[in-house]
Amino acid sequence: MACDSRFSRSEIVLGSDAIERLKTAKVIVFGIGGVGSWCAEALVRTGLGHLTLVDSDTVAASNLNRQAMATSKTLGEAKVEAMRRRLLEIAPDADIAARAERFTPETAGNFDLASFDFVVDAIDSVADKAELILRTLACGGKTRLFSSMGAALRTDPTKIQVSQFRKIEGDGLARALRGRFRKLGGKIKGDFLCVCSSETPCVSEVAGRGSLMTVTAAFGLTLVSLVLDAVRRHP
Repeated sequence: MACDSRFSRSEIVLGSDAIERLKTAKVIVFGIGGVGSWCAEALVRTGLGHLTLVDSDTVAASNLNRQAMATSKTLGEAKVEAMRRRLLEIAPDADIAARAERFTPETAGNFDLASFDFVVDAIDSVADKAELILRTLACGGKTRLFSSMGAALRTDPTKIQVSQFRKIEGDGLARALRGRFRKLGGKIKGDFLCVCSSETPCVSEVAGRGSLMTVTAAFGLTLVSLVLDAVRRHP
């Protein structure tokens, strides 16, 4: 089958079978920020056919330094709506759903995670992130989970790596998640791949969790590489 010319360069690398599977794959991305927005864009640019975006936040001026949909024209808009519009300009025929809501332990029942092939976790909140991880792992092997650990206060994208969650060391978000899991009853069911950094977070004189696009976007693109690898290797 001839490949859509928009994705012909992707087909050269991934193969026609993987491109066809990518067209039918269903991915949901939680957190459309410095990591999740670039993850979403790269998925659609590579040929993903079905994408759901989840984030309750609106575009702020402080997002301009690192988020794909943040421009002077989108300030104040719901992030998911601005992102959806941007993605449809790239692939008008893509099935893209925008859910301007927050995934929490209280709202988790509103999301049918088992209906997706891939869940991408780019959530910052420890409680919400832990709930998403636990619920996705409970779906079983059909739904694959890929999670982003801490990208804030890092400057070196060459220190980014992929690791199983249980093997991550020196990451504050992973450490906080382990504490949360202990409070919720101990060990998690199974393991999952994460994007993390071996870089020690910098110490800033300015209050807040600063972050750079050079790192957050690289986190997001690495998450996409995990999805693509799974699509290519596991028909």
